[in-house]
Amino acid sequence: MNRTSLFERHQQLKARIAPFGGWEMPIDYGSQIKEHKAVRERCGLFDVSHMGVVDLHGPEVELFLRYLLSNDVARIPEDGRAQYTLMLNEQGGVVDDLIVYRMATGWFRLVVNAGGRDRDMAWIRRWMVRFKVTAEMRDDLGLLALQGPESDDRLMEITNPALGEQAVALKPFHALMVGDVLIARTGYTGERGFEISAPREQIERIWDGAMEAGVQPVGLGARDTLRLEAGYNLYGSDMDQETSPLATGLGWVVCWDPEDRLFIGRTALEAERLSGSAWKRLGVVLEGRGVLRDGQELLSGEGDRLIGLVTSGSFSPMLGKGIGLARLRADVKVGDLCQVNQRGRKLTAKLVKPPFIAS
Repeated sequence: MNRTSLFERHQQLKARIAPFGGWEMPIDYGSQIKEHKAVRERCGLFDVSHMGVVDLHGPEVELFLRYLLSNDVARIPEDGRAQYTLMLNEQGGVVDDLIVYRMATGWFRLVVNAGGRDRDMAWIRRWMVRFKVTAEMRDDLGLLALQGPESDDRLMEITNPALGEQAVALKPFHALMVGDVLIARTGYTGERGFEISAPREQIERIWDGAMEAGVQPVGLGARDTLRLEAGYNLYGSDMDQETSPLATGLGWVVCWDPEDRLFIGRTALEAERLSGSAWKRLGVVLEGRGVLRDGQELLSGEGDRLIGLVTSGSFSPMLGKGIGLARLRADVKVGDLCQVNQRGRKLTAKLVKPPFIAS
């Protein structure tokens, strides 16, 4: 099992540690609900150094990424801007979802999911042989996510004033590079916040400064319920290599123009686009008590027809209800009632359009 450079600090904070994507990571620091609410109401700090940071360099790096990724990096207008995108396989399934940064001429940075680090690097190297590009997994870097309505104030406390002022002025999906530190206005919670990548020693200093400032450490348990409330997909649950982005609410991440841009998976997606996807993604909210779980069957309101499956579900601390994302037949619609098959017991739920919590 891998460990981040902050592992001993998590132990000192009495975190509950568990395996995640090949890493020993903090699940919570005593109360997942407390951590969740801290991010929604104040501010929390996540160690997400298990995620992969990949730097791509070369004279053909933009050309390569326009082929590798579903979104078009040519639409990132300037250095210091980011874009959400997908790597697809030839069948149109999702290899991974990621954020790509335009760093400088001939230099892009990808941030990929922890469980897909090795697979993603193998996929990148498989296709880059056609282009003048190099790729490096930046294992020397750590990654933190500072999230919540008070994140601007907390960042000002733990960085020097000049850097802090520049960072809090960033717009969403903009980034600031100072030395080896990248501060980006991104996140996975639906809240205002930042993701900070830096060499490990600097990451440790930033973490320590945040703890001294009273910022709540937050584990992966609350990270999952926060992203679910925000309506964000989870790789491996809501999408995978067998799932088209058109079936899981990610059609907006596929850039079809210009028509002559060939990207991996385009041919398969165009065929699906023309015929119409048989599936759609919606949210599900239980009408009564209970918790939604991955894989639960969803039946029509009368309970006589299978209409879909819960792809990721949990309990929403802010709503006090069971919520989930679901892959459903294309003919269902927002506002419909359905039945959740919970081990033979049927619970009534309503289909809604995510997000579940307004940002």
